[in-house]
Amino acid sequence: MGFKQILTGLVAYSLSFGLASAQEVPPVKGVVELFTSQGCNSCPPADRAFENLVGQPGIVALAYHVDYWNYRGWADTLGSPGNTARQYGYARSFGRNGVYTPQAVVNGRVQMKATDPNAVSGKVSNLMSSGDGLKVKVNAALKGDELAINVGPGEGKADVVVVYFKRRKDVDVLKGENKGQRFTYWNSVTDIQSVGMWHGDQVSLTIPAKMMRDDSSDGVAVLLQSSTAKGDPSQILGATTVMTSAAASN
Repeated sequence: MGFKQILTGLVAYSLSFGLASAQEVPPVKGVVELFTSQGCNSCPPADRAFENLVGQPGIVALAYHVDYWNYRGWADTLGSPGNTARQYGYARSFGRNGVYTPQAVVNGRVQMKATDPNAVSGKVSNLMSSGDGLKVKVNAALKGDELAINVGPGEGKADVVVVYFKRRKDVDVLKGENKGQRFTYWNSVTDIQSVGMWHGDQVSLTIPAKMMRDDSSDGVAVLLQSSTAKGDPSQILGATTVMTSAAASN
């Protein structure tokens, strides 16, 4: 076999391998947002259930650590006022008077207890089959120091929201209701930003990827999310995630 034949074979193999890899990436079926706290003694079962969801193909799973349990003696090391504000925004959208942990919000449409991963993933499937799944294609990729985002066409209007997260954090809780326990937390949200608007036409955006280069986050979820008349988070129409190469290999 000549060099040209070998080279042709290698190129064909590389192309076919790349195509197979692309086909193995499942489409995003739904988004699950967990609201949890290190200071909540009923949250560890939900955190373990959430880990199961993180590993399920086609589910964008994000954990928002809230800060309103900090008064019980342990300040959540991953908690933030922004995460708490997002949960209260959902509460207003759902017509609820208050918030609780552990809570799961699926596709920005429904809320439920977060302790049963099968029930949560089942809700994702039910919403998809009933036409309330993710209908707009969203793609994103890291290109040097930038994050390139592409949102496909569809109906309605929505915000393009980027949610930065840490892939894994091991935490020793030294005080409070979970004192003396060590927990592993997955996809813990570190920041939320609205970076643009979508009005039904295809949109391409490029934003700095500094937060993914300075170790403050390992990945980012891009959510196409509508809002209520009062500006509170509502239905999620599309989503995707991007990991840094180091985080993706773990």
